[in-house]
Amino acid sequence: MILSQINDDLMKLAKRSDEELKDIYQKIDDVALVNSNKVLSAFIENRVSYSDFADINGYGNYDEGRNKLEAIFAKVLGAEDALVRPQIMSGTNAIYLTLSALLKYGDTMISLSGDPYDSLQEMIGLFGDSTQSLKANGVKYEQIDLIDNEFDEEKIAERLKHNDVKLVEIQRSRGYSARDSLMIRKIEHVIQKIREVNKDVIIMVDNCYGELVETKEPCDVGADVCVGSLMKNLGGGVACTGGYVAGKKELIHMVAERLTAPGIGKELGANFNQNNSFFKGIFMAPNAVKNALKSMVFTSYMMENLGYQNVWPGSRDERTDIIQTVELGDKDSLVKFTQGIQSASPIDSYVQVLPAPMPGYPFDEVMAAGSFTQGSTIELSADAPIVPPYTLYLQGGLTFEYSKLSILLALSKIQK
Repeated sequence: MILSQINDDLMKLAKRSDEELKDIYQKIDDVALVNSNKVLSAFIENRVSYSDFADINGYGNYDEGRNKLEAIFAKVLGAEDALVRPQIMSGTNAIYLTLSALLKYGDTMISLSGDPYDSLQEMIGLFGDSTQSLKANGVKYEQIDLIDNEFDEEKIAERLKHNDVKLVEIQRSRGYSARDSLMIRKIEHVIQKIREVNKDVIIMVDNCYGELVETKEPCDVGADVCVGSLMKNLGGGVACTGGYVAGKKELIHMVAERLTAPGIGKELGANFNQNNSFFKGIFMAPNAVKNALKSMVFTSYMMENLGYQNVWPGSRDERTDIIQTVELGDKDSLVKFTQGIQSASPIDSYVQVLPAPMPGYPFDEVMAAGSFTQGSTIELSADAPIVPPYTLYLQGGLTFEYSKLSILLALSKIQK
């Protein structure tokens, strides 16, 4: 039994956390209620029926369920339209699909949040020699770094006075960068500043890990398009593949034509019998995100009280994504902690994870992901690049109770 393997002092600390974090948990519950209302209302407005779960194969013509699903995603994300497909296999795939649809030879894109996430750098062409990167196909890339976790508004405004920039991209979550994730109010503020100097530039937000953490989404505050993966928040731990793109109707049409073909757009695409899991996934998503957030707050509290340094966000800090980081200082500690998480996972708990090359990443990675869906990060998981300062990234947790047990077991094993 797991409880018998958990250190008594850790159990006492965990019980103390229930009282000390009660107000934080209540705020998370309040946000989940608002977002649950949003999701349930979208289901009712779109008259979802059991027949919408039908398996439509082949070309995928006349899939009324797919149409309703995409209308629900658009409503929940504050967008005019959405593309939600099993053919989109990851968040990186969704981002590449969107950028390659909206940017052509000679266009310029600018990252407004500094370095993009590691798996996006080869896609852009910042390293590697892929003939399919954006740079290899004539797209110009620039970036404007954050200053003390704030957008460099002066530099952004000055650069966007020139109408040669087609698209600006904002990464909401920190990725592997040593910065804060970006609250929706900060994204809203910089969008307002952008529109004061440039009405036409496309504003795109990488929304991965952030969906339903707050009561507003990027498109609610003026973003033209946002993208994400169904193996993260909006899949609710139910969807076993898929991704989404949501935003202005004409932009979604362009992305859909990139996915299928010009003249076809959103009209085709077999659902691979995934409609039921996609509907159920977004229905469960507010609760899954709530549990993931409580799991990360709990993890932060435990590690703060056990003396770990540079635990971020802190247990009482505002959050805009489901990610928790802790700086472990050396490779051995990083690997052992990740192994502790893996050993406390429901799937493949017996596997000893080790650093290894990972497709799309420039450094060796160590990943603990004993999940029901391979690579799912709405389920409790941990990963890290093997580079100083050896920062571990934890995320997810389908239920608060399972996450508590897993974190406590992992910490007990590490202490031994």
